[in-house]
Amino acid sequence: MSTRSLPGQGSGIGVLGCADIAVRRALPAIQESPFRLVAVASRSQEKAERVAGSFGCEPVVGYERLLERPDIAAVYIPLPNSEHAEWARRALNSGKHVLIEKPAVTTAGAARDLVSLAEDLGLLVMENFAFLQHPQHDQARSLVNSGCIGEIRSYSGTFGIPPTDRQGIRYQPDLCGGSLWELGCYPVRAAQEYLESPVQILGAGLDFDPKLGVDIAGAALLRDGRGVTAHCSFGLSHSYRSTYDIWGSEGRLVLDWAFTPSRDARPVLRLQQKDRETKYVIAASDQFVGVFNAFSDAIGDPRSRPAHHRAMVRQAEILTQIRSHALA
Repeated sequence: MSTRSLPGQGSGIGVLGCADIAVRRALPAIQESPFRLVAVASRSQEKAERVAGSFGCEPVVGYERLLERPDIAAVYIPLPNSEHAEWARRALNSGKHVLIEKPAVTTAGAARDLVSLAEDLGLLVMENFAFLQHPQHDQARSLVNSGCIGEIRSYSGTFGIPPTDRQGIRYQPDLCGGSLWELGCYPVRAAQEYLESPVQILGAGLDFDPKLGVDIAGAALLRDGRGVTAHCSFGLSHSYRSTYDIWGSEGRLVLDWAFTPSRDARPVLRLQQKDRETKYVIAASDQFVGVFNAFSDAIGDPRSRPAHHRAMVRQAEILTQIRSHALA
């Protein structure tokens, strides 16, 4: 087995697709990361030229052509969920390290297959949960590990957004849209920072819109071997909410803007203990810059890659179980 690494700072990265998240957050972040943005690919020449022109890189028409380029060592994939597994596989087989926008894949089997392929080729495949790179989560983990809330009893996470254009990708069943894949993955992933493996699904439900054919809301209840529970709720037809809290034997920690803070935001953590509340104001940070830094670091250090691979498989397994439980 080889152990390929990114050949130094400024190495080339390409982007497969011109999704909104790429244009708004990922491409600007790449320009502040160790990577050198080489090219952006689209199936549309007009779109490729427009986006590439905005970021000073080359437009490429066709994803295959971008993967053929020898000056690209890694790719970021923000395509529709249904396309992730196929293009990640092609990118790995082209010798590229891969960062996939969440959810990386929509089945546990696909996650295991990609990780196995990446490890056989000495490459990295990583799921983009950028929120984990924001310093508020480092602070939260540090506080919990210090024992300030005592022993963890439960976690509760919620992510909801108002309805948007019903013609959009997140509402298309053929593209693996729906609230679980689009939003539920966030509180489920955050829960894994505080629950121990393996995790059991105690219950799950999804509310489907019969006209759209996708779930627009849902909830899941998880539990680990210690008896710590996690309640995760999510939806596409709600007022905006992006929060989680950890409840312990001696206190409670609350993150009010957990998943999608803007790069200029200063999130506040609230530590509640008996009759007092301590507030921690966190420095502003671009979590997308953080994730591209982490991606670069893991490429450069093959010893760190297994943790990313395990996390991607575990996440896919839990989401697959939640969906199966809800549909049973």
